[in-house]
Amino acid sequence: MTVQEIYAYAPLVSVAVLAVFAVMASLWLGRYIAADRTMRASIRQAVRVRVGWKRLAQMAGLSVTDKMPTALASFTADADKPPKPRVRIPALKVKPDRFGVIVRANCLPKVGLEEFQKAARFLADAWRCERVSVQPDGPGRVLIRGVRVDPLITPTEHEPTGTEPEELTTWHLGVDEYAQPVTVSLKDVPGVTVAGLPGYGKTSLLNRFLCDCAPSPNVQFVIADGKVSKAYEGDYADIMPRLFAFVGDDLDEANDLFKRLVKLSRERSASIGHVLGVKNMWHVGPSEKWPLTVLIIDEAHTYFRDYRGSDKESKRLAALTAENARLVEHLVKKGRSVGILVILATQKLTGDAIPTFIRDVCPVGLSFAQKTAEASVAALGEAIRDWPDANPMHLQDPAYVGVASMALQNRPGFTRIRTPYVADAHTAEIASNSAHHTYDPQTLLDHHAGAYLETRVDLDKDDDIRKEAA
Repeated sequence: MTVQEIYAYAPLVSVAVLAVFAVMASLWLGRYIAADRTMRASIRQAVRVRVGWKRLAQMAGLSVTDKMPTALASFTADADKPPKPRVRIPALKVKPDRFGVIVRANCLPKVGLEEFQKAARFLADAWRCERVSVQPDGPGRVLIRGVRVDPLITPTEHEPTGTEPEELTTWHLGVDEYAQPVTVSLKDVPGVTVAGLPGYGKTSLLNRFLCDCAPSPNVQFVIADGKVSKAYEGDYADIMPRLFAFVGDDLDEANDLFKRLVKLSRERSASIGHVLGVKNMWHVGPSEKWPLTVLIIDEAHTYFRDYRGSDKESKRLAALTAENARLVEHLVKKGRSVGILVILATQKLTGDAIPTFIRDVCPVGLSFAQKTAEASVAALGEAIRDWPDANPMHLQDPAYVGVASMALQNRPGFTRIRTPYVADAHTAEIASNSAHHTYDPQTLLDHHAGAYLETRVDLDKDDDIRKEAA
């Protein structure tokens, strides 16, 4: 192709390039117009990040000088004048969302994860963010999260989908202080503790868990609520159709329930090899015939209170609560492998509220607002003293209703989490639509392993014994 022919096509190429840019600009403008006020602010913030990055990176120490000239520079440079060194900066990809921007950057020699983390406070100021976090994003890359709107003081709501969860053992808690989703794995977890002042989000947290898991036939729920006498009086009235059992603050009824669950635990332990072919249910996961059985004990201190007094009734109640503690200890310590999970919720997790031999074997714990340092330490352990920003004592402001602190799995230190509100109407709808999944796990066990438990012989494999039993 001659030079004249190239010049002849130049106007067409220019028009095509301008058309591409016009389409891209139109799409961007359309997204901007369609967005709400909060999202528009994030889009503008993303533009500022991209436009100002080259200068900001050098000012924040996130650049490196490359003294090795490129092949083209070496070829075109004057013989008596060496090529100038190049200043290289990490390449960015910026994505806006409702809370701010998500930035992915590549690393360079001497500009890696540690350098980005040191510069986080400068980036927060330059990008007008409440806070900025930097995490690894694979080899040679970092993920920078900048939040313009504080997720912790932004109330959120959760509307359950009503569909069976893909992963039953993943508990979706909410978002952290960088608006990143926070989940906890319940696989092989024997117990969970939830603490916090009244009205700060404990019940809503549990309601979300119930609503998300209720559509699955592979989980069954039972609740002991120590702050009410009857189910219709309390926070769990709407979820009742999905519970196979419920007790209020009556200690005798609670004692009977705990005995019933301990019996289930022991019989599951005796028959698990026969029914599932494994010694630990988590090796195969929950199923419809062997569901994960979740016991929620709300206002748990009601059932473990240390009654003092020399009269007959006080002694009887003291013996009853001591037995309750022993039974729940059995469920927490021995129920994990047979698919029993215990969630204990109370205002404070001090030893006088929940016995330490129960509390200290629950590996997952979180706490909403607390009034004292003692209560914070009891809920989260001594290590919370080294993380004052995450101490639940600082969550007493009404803006932090629904915010909890916890130590996350595979993450150092403590994290604050915004948990969403779940409307009662959603809870009632989910419970009603999934009520047909409700079965007593003992009934299921009797169906699948009843004859085996009576004789300790697999009747399906022994015709003579089966005929004799018939």
